[in-house]
Amino acid sequence: MKDYQWILGFVLLTLSSNAFAESMVGVPGDIALQRLVEGNIRFREGKAKRPNQSQERIREVSKRQFPFATIIGCSDSRVPNEIVFDQGLGDLFIVRTAGQVSTYASWGSIEFSVAVLGVNLVVVLGHSNCGAVDAACKSNDVPGHIITLTNAIKPAAEKTKHLQGDWLQNAVKANVALQVTSLRKLDPILSKLYNSGKILIVGAVYDLDTGKVSFLDEDYILSISK
Repeated sequence: MKDYQWILGFVLLTLSSNAFAESMVGVPGDIALQRLVEGNIRFREGKAKRPNQSQERIREVSKRQFPFATIIGCSDSRVPNEIVFDQGLGDLFIVRTAGQVSTYASWGSIEFSVAVLGVNLVVVLGHSNCGAVDAACKSNDVPGHIITLTNAIKPAAEKTKHLQGDWLQNAVKANVALQVTSLRKLDPILSKLYNSGKILIVGAVYDLDTGKVSFLDEDYILSISK
């Protein structure tokens, strides 16, 4: 908790300074989103450019980073964010946990990317057949701290339990939607910037079989979060 409070205090100080105004000149959220969409198309069509991976880029980002999007993704080894979006060094600020469950350290990291690094797009990225979501649906006993992950995902499992279709895939999608809604309401930084239209916070699901990233419709996010 103390570590989180230190980060939050630093970010709040930054918010009130001229440095914050200067940092918030990053790529507009809608343009950043389009970059991700286009990058994923290249990836799944086998036309990846693998940008920003040169020796020159290494030297460039060694001095300062300018990520254009923050991805809150699952730790699953099959969903490497830079690869599936065809991006390179310094392009994406990434926070990964199983089931993309966020807690204090994750929230502080996301706030840091937005308030200090000037990111204007936050994407919650789930994926098909997620093991953490599957465990939450089955309500099996799990060892150690894994239960903190499944407990956080259970609301999505419960909301989708009686829906038509595959329960696991429905729960994966709902879990992303609920996490998006939670971040949009997260005080004091994300909620303020989202409500003022300065940043976008969206959700998406990666298909392990096809490599396609599908972004969630706003109507769906609103409906599942009621």
